[in-house]
Amino acid sequence: MLNPYSEDALIEQATEDALKELGWTVVTAWINETFGDAGLLGRDNKSEVILTRELHAAIQKLNPGLPLEAYQDAVDQLVQKKSSLSLGKINKEKYELLRNGVPVVYNNDLGETVKEKLKVFDFNQIHENRFLAVRQLEVVGELYSRRPDVVGFVNGIPLVFFELKAHAKDLRNAFEDNLKDYKDTIPELFHCNAFIILSNGTDARVGTVTSAYKYFLEWKRIEEEEEGVVSLDTMIKGTCAPERLMDIFENFLLFDDSYGDTVKLMAKNHQYIGVNKVLQNVKDIKDLNGKLGVFWHTQGSGKSYSMVFLCEKIHRKMGGSYTFLIVADRAELENQLYDTFSGVGVVNKKEVRAGAKSGITGREHLRELLAENHRYVFTLIHKFSIDPEKESVYPKITDRSNIIVISDEAHRTQGGTYARNMRYHGLPNASFLGFTGTPIIKEEEEITKNIFGEYVSVYDFKRAIEDEATLPLRYINKGEELKIENPELDEQMAEVLEDENLDDDQKAKLTYLFQRNYPILTAESRLDAIAKDLVWHFNERGYQGKAMFVALDKPTAVRMYNLVMKYWPVYLQELAGRISKSEDQQESMELQRKYERVKETEVCVVVSSEQNEVDKFAKLGLEIEPHRRKMVERNLEKEFKDAENPFRLAIVCAMWITGFDAQCVSTVYLDKPIKGHTLMQTIARANRVYDDEKENGLIVDYGNVYKQLEKAYSVYGEGVKDTSNTENKKLVEELVQLAEEVEKAIEETEIFLREKDFELKILLRQYLCIKLQ
Repeated sequence: MLNPYSEDALIEQATEDALKELGWTVVTAWINETFGDAGLLGRDNKSEVILTRELHAAIQKLNPGLPLEAYQDAVDQLVQKKSSLSLGKINKEKYELLRNGVPVVYNNDLGETVKEKLKVFDFNQIHENRFLAVRQLEVVGELYSRRPDVVGFVNGIPLVFFELKAHAKDLRNAFEDNLKDYKDTIPELFHCNAFIILSNGTDARVGTVTSAYKYFLEWKRIEEEEEGVVSLDTMIKGTCAPERLMDIFENFLLFDDSYGDTVKLMAKNHQYIGVNKVLQNVKDIKDLNGKLGVFWHTQGSGKSYSMVFLCEKIHRKMGGSYTFLIVADRAELENQLYDTFSGVGVVNKKEVRAGAKSGITGREHLRELLAENHRYVFTLIHKFSIDPEKESVYPKITDRSNIIVISDEAHRTQGGTYARNMRYHGLPNASFLGFTGTPIIKEEEEITKNIFGEYVSVYDFKRAIEDEATLPLRYINKGEELKIENPELDEQMAEVLEDENLDDDQKAKLTYLFQRNYPILTAESRLDAIAKDLVWHFNERGYQGKAMFVALDKPTAVRMYNLVMKYWPVYLQELAGRISKSEDQQESMELQRKYERVKETEVCVVVSSEQNEVDKFAKLGLEIEPHRRKMVERNLEKEFKDAENPFRLAIVCAMWITGFDAQCVSTVYLDKPIKGHTLMQTIARANRVYDDEKENGLIVDYGNVYKQLEKAYSVYGEGVKDTSNTENKKLVEELVQLAEEVEKAIEETEIFLREKDFELKILLRQYLCIKLQ
């Protein structure tokens, strides 16, 4: 047994104390355990991971009056081992039984065959469940025996696994050295697991059976308003208090099968809190006159999954009669939302997307879907349009009051004609909830409150970085560095340029606004200088993640591609020269690997199509057809999101800068007038957590967007707090200043080493040897 005064034992004791305070019963099994039905845990032997004595009692209590064979059948299904499947798939199968009930078939007193699902947990009367934590439970696997620190059982089911380390030990060791071993040697203990907690007493993180270490996250706060603190105590209170544990288990776990093997997802701390705040508003839906509020959670914090958690919890806890209408204003956003819902199995019919039915228009299909009774409907806001040849006013589709409209990026289109058609004519009794990754700016506040009400949950950019839900952003002003001529950003121009498909009126307006600045921004010499710098910078970056270049418009995107392709072989030639001149074999090998990577890298243009585009581009001396062929014949989005795919640099102008998540993107190059929430969403393409080497996102600015960036952050960075003192609280750190500090530090280090007669090259060679190993 552990020395009761060792650090490990003290952490276990702290865990026991915290659990007892929450109402758990805690026992220590090691040495104390006796076996048999009257034993400490009722186990017959050490290979049992489900406490069948507890499970039998719970099932009979929650499903009274059934024959014993029905109870035994349910227990047998839960205990059954399936070694042929992956741990994720087994966990999913067991989870569905535990949450939805175990299907059994039995004969009643009249000899009739009865099919029924037996409850394992009482999700409504939490005190009807038994919460038992076992310290030092010895489990014998097929080849090895192991003794986990603490396992939390609910009604005999091992739902919570604790791996605890001493204060001085890095938490990663708990994952790499212990948890991985447990999953290999006693995998049955994780078949029914809800989540796993890793802690060394000070640091604490929670994840699932399929989570890589980078996806084990902190649980810092119980209420949204709290500053938050990382501690084992907060973690246990936040996830293991009986009410929260059963809520998380029932409503905040998802399984995604869309990428091959099953991936289990658990709500993050801010998602759990935010969704439950919305639930309170839904309970008061009549008093709020259908205004359910605005859910502002910053980009990269999992808004799409928050929608899933919310909708599914409402269906389970408030009846399944609700229809959720998911409304977006851009096709890529609609695609992302549908892919999220379908990936976790919540929807499986493409027909619930307005426009997916052949033979009728998207406008007609939307009306047909809303006149029926679907759990989910997905649409673009533009499909709430009228047929001008047949009608002058949008018709009423339904009087139903159990429709909840979830508007993604609520602030952009909710005051327009299509939104008014939806709210006042088509769905007059629906309720509305706004989801956004950026806050509502002052100009939009009044109309937004009239439609949605007040903020219901806020998780801003700054807090997301502090919580490590997203990465910090770093900034380089290349416009100044290259002495590129950049006119002052025209805000009207930026607003028009948000849409890459301009109608004639917009084009006329843009021509007027842009008549002086467009020739400057598209001058061949300027674009040539940017392209050359882009090629060198992209290939010489420290962290070689994927990147996006945001061009002014579609013709400029194609021109940039041509210029980049002009300089790509020049860079390769220079790299080949460095290889041939290298006098160090290890350095030469490193450079050769770099050469091969650059040589295989693909650059693609990704822009939306338009009528007569071949002729339009030809008149400008450009070819769009080769790029369009790639976009049509290949799945460029899937390729770009694949970290191993050689498509590594995307040149875009409006597509993919919002509603597009590729975690392997680390750099965004900006050369387009852009502002406000569109700017914040664009730079957030680079802030997704990805792997241990990706420490930040990098913004490279060729168009002097920095003033707009600071302005946007003063509004968007720190929630609804007073932002009058945010002038010096910058979202991004200028890398120019950091580079100067690093250069100075290097110079001082070299001087110091020379004084000590130490040869720096020896150290670099040693480093290269280590990397090669």
